[in-house]
Amino acid sequence: MKRIFNLRFNRTIIIISIIVLAALIFTLTTGCSFRVTDKASALPGNAETDKSSDTNTQKSNKGEDNMDDEKLINTNDLPDTVETAVLGGGCFWCLEALFVRLKGVITVESGYAGGSVENPTYQQVCSGNTGHAEVIKITYDPGAITYRQLLEVFFYTHDPTTLNRQGNDVGTQYRSIILYNSAEQEKTANVLVAELGEQKFFKDPIVTEIKPLKIFYKAEDYHQSYYEENPAQPYCQIVILPKLEKFEDKFADLLKVNQ
Repeated sequence: MKRIFNLRFNRTIIIISIIVLAALIFTLTTGCSFRVTDKASALPGNAETDKSSDTNTQKSNKGEDNMDDEKLINTNDLPDTVETAVLGGGCFWCLEALFVRLKGVITVESGYAGGSVENPTYQQVCSGNTGHAEVIKITYDPGAITYRQLLEVFFYTHDPTTLNRQGNDVGTQYRSIILYNSAEQEKTANVLVAELGEQKFFKDPIVTEIKPLKIFYKAEDYHQSYYEENPAQPYCQIVILPKLEKFEDKFADLLKVNQ
């Protein structure tokens, strides 16, 4: 009897181990395409997701002019001059978690841009049929950090040589893209790309798309500050955390004092 019990116990342990391993492999291989949040499921028909999508559509009607009242930023604390930068390099959860830690950065919003569909939802962008990329909009103080410095961080923290792909995230929505809002930003981006090419900084040619920003659509609420809100989520632990540690080591001099 004792032997039978031990056999059943060992079999149970093996089954549980297989299930845990399968879950880990699923998380790694699907990447952002099948990301599940603790706040809301990303699948259509979920009541909480539908509510978030409706809210997002209402907010996005004004596009880039949309005010983020939830941040409750005291305008008296803002510098005299603020600028914005819109960048895309794969999963916006990853980029947001990095750039929000830079000194001079006031806010970072996850969203969609570069496509043609108005007020896109996360599900629509994931289909790859909207032309939009997952991007972040950075509001920053140019007196504390320059646009060029932001781009240098951008190129270091993603692979700009893979077309429509970042790691396991595949599709046009994950393409490397810089959306400039001034002639100066366009020039800075092109000059940096040319310099990196001349230096052969990357083994393969840079395929980052550089184009003017037409409109920025803020993503659903559950995508905002995702890493900060869900640090224990498997994707955050396996993908974002290692990248964050590498980033903080490389750019220690550009981090906010409290980081």
